[in-house]
Amino acid sequence: MGKHAECCDEQCVHKDLVNKVMLEQPDEDSLYDLAELFKVFGDSTRVRILYALYRSELCVCDLSDALDMTQSAISHQLQILRTNKLVKSRREGKQIYYSLADEHVVTIMAQGLDHILE
Repeated sequence: MGKHAECCDEQCVHKDLVNKVMLEQPDEDSLYDLAELFKVFGDSTRVRILYALYRSELCVCDLSDALDMTQSAISHQLQILRTNKLVKSRREGKQIYYSLADEHVVTIMAQGLDHILE
């Protein structure tokens, strides 16, 4: 037997709650940007890179070795992560080191891991 979505047994709209939610809802552009951000997390390669950077600042060579991927493939994914403000870079001599962009990204990674490991 198929699963059915749960529905209310009685039609009763709680207008005060609906109005509160609608007043506090971000604008459409912000919600679109949020959906785009979550799409970035929808790629397992990018999540693997983010997790590696969650553990330590690394250069492309390190990431390539750790994830058994070409430097070109890593660089491509890092560009997407940088565009979405999830990673940042710094140059030290001839090396460019990558890390998570800020504490928000650290929190997203930590809470995401906590959630799936519950």
